[in-house]
Amino acid sequence: MTDQPATIRPGEELDIARLQSYLLKNLPGAKGDLEVLQFPRGFSNLTYLLRLGEQELVLRRPPFGANIKTAHDMGREYRILSALKPVYPRVPRPLLYCADESILGASFYVMERLQGVILRTQPPEGLTPALMRGICEAALDALVELHGLDYAKAGLADLGRPEGYVERQVRGWAERYQKARTEEISGMERAMAWLAAQMPPVSGAALIHNDFKYDNLMFAPDLSQVVAVLDWEMATLGDPLMDLGTTLGYWAQEDDPPGLKSFGLTHLPGNLTRAGLVELYAEKTGRDVSRIIFYYVFGLFKVGVIMQQIYARYVKGLTQDQRFGMLIHLIREIGLMIDRAIDTGKV
Repeated sequence: MTDQPATIRPGEELDIARLQSYLLKNLPGAKGDLEVLQFPRGFSNLTYLLRLGEQELVLRRPPFGANIKTAHDMGREYRILSALKPVYPRVPRPLLYCADESILGASFYVMERLQGVILRTQPPEGLTPALMRGICEAALDALVELHGLDYAKAGLADLGRPEGYVERQVRGWAERYQKARTEEISGMERAMAWLAAQMPPVSGAALIHNDFKYDNLMFAPDLSQVVAVLDWEMATLGDPLMDLGTTLGYWAQEDDPPGLKSFGLTHLPGNLTRAGLVELYAEKTGRDVSRIIFYYVFGLFKVGVIMQQIYARYVKGLTQDQRFGMLIHLIREIGLMIDRAIDTGKV
């Protein structure tokens, strides 16, 4: 169940000769010939396996054709990992950052390759409901631990602006959706007005991941604990309930539309329901979750916008990844889930 690299997708090739030369000059201890493969999963930043002599490394760079620089800031992501590693060991060790876009056409960074299990759409053999419950609770523990971290002590006090965070997020994601819209989806349209009218009071500040879900977590081989949280591109300082809301947006249940269950394994027996996840989070953190429906609707909307941005790139021919052409169906299902959440007041 470890992620296996594959051949590089057309249009996403790297200049191997230039990259090899750069690494040999700038990465301590680097030697040997370079081989590059690509990890085929993921929908945002691109991830490659580098085999340099006897070393295995991982390289991250922005997607080709993306023009949202703030969402693909490699230097920022590298800085977050560098600051977190001493105080939050559930991250890979960053090794090298390159701001020189003449090497690969964009900035990038290199980190250690960790070994573990990433849960995606196919469950591992022997995944019982009891084991699934342990996985679910281990994931929540990692999120709770992150939200309790002293981010100032880690040197990340200037990473974001917690004051006014919720309002900026609601406004910003609405603007992103309007720019990427390819058809009118009623639930997505409704969410923009509803969220703007339902703004909750400030509920605190924490370091938040902003994309916390099973396939951004690496588990130990026995699935007993989270050994790494991956993909920190959207991390910032803000309301921790917004982070929980994004997780809920991805957290499909057995009675959800079929497309949404393709997000991962959260619909399998043993997982907590969304309501159960909220209850346990409140128990572990002491936070007031009485207005969780706002954060859930925001999480759904945000997930829908992310998919809409990727789908719009596909429609414009800026990516050849055929997976992106199917995303419009998931966005429509998310619109239905938004309507259901607003109408029922339940997660």
